[in-house]
Amino acid sequence: MRVRRSLGLALALGGGFGLYQAVKIKALQAQEEDTTQTSDGTLKLTLYQYKTCPFCSKVRAFLDFYGLPYEIVEVNPVMRQEIKWSSYRKVPILMVNNSLQLNDSSVIISAIRTHLINKNKNMADIIRCYPEMKSVNDRGKEVTEYTNKYWLMLDEVDTTTVYPEKEIQKEEMKWRRWADDWLVHLISPNVYRTTGEALASFDYIVHEGKFGTVEGFFAKYVGAAAMFFISKMLKARHNLQDDVRQDLYKAVNDWVTAIGKKRKFMGGDNPNLADLAVYGVLRVMEGLQAYDDMMSNTKIKHWYRRMEKATTSHEGQC
Repeated sequence: MRVRRSLGLALALGGGFGLYQAVKIKALQAQEEDTTQTSDGTLKLTLYQYKTCPFCSKVRAFLDFYGLPYEIVEVNPVMRQEIKWSSYRKVPILMVNNSLQLNDSSVIISAIRTHLINKNKNMADIIRCYPEMKSVNDRGKEVTEYTNKYWLMLDEVDTTTVYPEKEIQKEEMKWRRWADDWLVHLISPNVYRTTGEALASFDYIVHEGKFGTVEGFFAKYVGAAAMFFISKMLKARHNLQDDVRQDLYKAVNDWVTAIGKKRKFMGGDNPNLADLAVYGVLRVMEGLQAYDDMMSNTKIKHWYRRMEKATTSHEGQC
């Protein structure tokens, strides 16, 4: 039983690599008024997360940049009692005023950003623009996807204001998708690359996560061993090189090249949603050997430091 539970800890840093998150609306249907906003128009946000999950980190980076206050509920990745009330058993989950449940990291970001741009749109109406689409993947597992999740639900005037040129919008969407479809899959193979790195990663997970004493012990040692072998499976699944560091280095250098030398961020003088997504994914490696190697062997450092400052200073706050 302990081994099976420890295997479940793969979610703690991977957030379920290779899988997309899903959205479930939990709004009251028989309401005469929208209760997803407080009386002063602000949103009360509660984020259910694993701190070391890259998908959760994406959401935090977004909320921090825009200066949106939110409460955090750290979920135990083994028992997940904190989300026992939800039929959706993954994280992140973002509750809006305890009445609307948002589950997919990219949908969460797109929906909240849409509301920030046009606060006349209530969240319940916005989230209906991201319907669930269920299918069976090539491994025979049912998955839930959202074809609209990288779109902001804006009218023509707001779209032109936010994206003066269509190419700006296309570029942002392209790299947000890249962060979900490629970059995130490089994390586990790199942080669990060797037995020593796997042990260090789970030591960090246990320290930052929500574990009991005995549970934490088994999480660290059994979980690290399990993820060392699982990372090899992920390496084969995603056709990574023998030295997975090279895939990580190439990915982040491709990102820096796409930004170019004339822009501080992909969003220009300020981060856009692609910047926030990439930064959110990469920062879960902080404190680990993979992070140190990335900073030493790629061109990411200057952009990364600018992103640190932008998020911690809430530079997107209106």
